Amino acid sequence: MTRKLIALDLDGTTLNSHAELSPKTITTIRAAIKAGHIVSIVTGRPNRLSQTYYDRLGLTSPMINFNGSLGHVPHRHWAREYQYTFDREIVLDVLNHQHDFQIQMVAAEGKHLFLAHQTAPTQVGFFPAVLTADEQLTASSLNQDPTSMTIAVARSSQKKLQNYIEQSFGSAVDVAPWGGPNSVLEVGAKGVQKAVGLKRLASFYHVERQNVIAFGDEHNDNEMIAYAGQGVAMQNATVHLKAIADDVTRLDNDHDGLADYLSRTLKLA
Repeated sequence: MTRKLIALDLDGTTLNSHAELSPKTITTIRAAIKAGHIVSIVTGRPNRLSQTYYDRLGLTSPMINFNGSLGHVPHRHWAREYQYTFDREIVLDVLNHQHDFQIQMVAAEGKHLFLAHQTAPTQVGFFPAVLTADEQLTASSLNQDPTSMTIAVARSSQKKLQNYIEQSFGSAVDVAPWGGPNSVLEVGAKGVQKAVGLKRLASFYHVERQNVIAFGDEHNDNEMIAYAGQGVAMQNATVHLKAIADDVTRLDNDHDGLADYLSRTLKLA
């Protein structure tokens, strides 16, 4: 058997549309690990919203969060842990322009960082509806450089704000809109995306590129899918991702598409 490194995006891929792990997905991934393969989560989610899934899947591998900007092993030290950050002043500048761009929320995050400022209610389920006193984002509370900034903005101002950030700070950060119904921009360190984390995993485990299988569904998976020897787009993936993928699952994320693909490809019992 040739050992594979299997990279799992979470939302729209490993998780169903209710952000749940199905029993079949759990069983299949555990079977892949038992067969000797390496399974790692590579997600845009912060670690605070990924670790529950990591634990339920029974993983012990490094986890990649914030679209490649954080690599770590939950619950224990990992000598190769890394974290890409950018200047906190970029977050504070966006805060100062919240009224100009109809910004509803700004969140700054890192492995041990979560601060947010809300000016209006948002429908972004990744963030608490009510912030505690120690979660309030201000110039004084943000005392470290963040790994990620997430901005909920009025749809009519989204492109205008994206252009402003790119023109003002484009040499230091990348900014991209989320897919799906929410009008959200995500900002991270320049040139860092999921493939950066996946390459680090492959190096750590001494797995050749052709033995890397990666699953995804959205634009933030593009580089990871292109890098993997076997880049697999979900049936529910974007048209562009399907076009650059090596294969597409028969079923979508609500019908165990990932589990079905792994079971057939790896010949899991």
